[in-house]
Amino acid sequence: MTLANLPKMLVSESVGWPELSRIHPTVAQLFAFLVVPLSLIPPLMYAYSEVAAPGAVFPLVEPPLGWEELAVVGIVFFAIELANVALMASYIQQLGSVADVRPDYPTAYALAAIAPTPLWLCALGLFVPDLGFNVLLVIAAWSCSVALIRNGVRPLFNVADEHKALRMANAITAAGVAVWAGMLLLFMMLLGMLLGWR
Repeated sequence: MTLANLPKMLVSESVGWPELSRIHPTVAQLFAFLVVPLSLIPPLMYAYSEVAAPGAVFPLVEPPLGWEELAVVGIVFFAIELANVALMASYIQQLGSVADVRPDYPTAYALAAIAPTPLWLCALGLFVPDLGFNVLLVIAAWSCSVALIRNGVRPLFNVADEHKALRMANAITAAGVAVWAGMLLLFMMLLGMLLGWR
């Protein structure tokens, strides 16, 4: 499975997913070659946005965040992203009972690592300093993440029943939305703490 297969994986259960099941990458491989590189994009792009176009997408911080503050925000946010993928993998394992399957942790981690790929990549939209554009990009990215979850459950976890697979996919999606919202809340709290220490 490569990122080149991702567009087809959005619309098909038979492209990319079977290859992923056959290769069965380890958690360490997924972490090193997918999760870590892609998780770097949002904090780096946030820092870029704050320096290149302060206030264009995110609320204007006065005085602007310094490099040290941007580094702290970026490192903490990056760590939260990595932890959330592991958390989602554990939750996906537990959700196997919804579809009468018992996914192993590496397979659950594969879905937890692949599903947020569009969300990580949409942070590149911060090169365009426009709030409306970036909001639309996030909505599109969420739609793509949902499609990846729906198309990935059956082939990865060998769920024969389509209705059970849909129930499991819906539960994973709901958990993903909650985790994403929690991550943004933590990000805002971190910014608030930094501003409060000034």
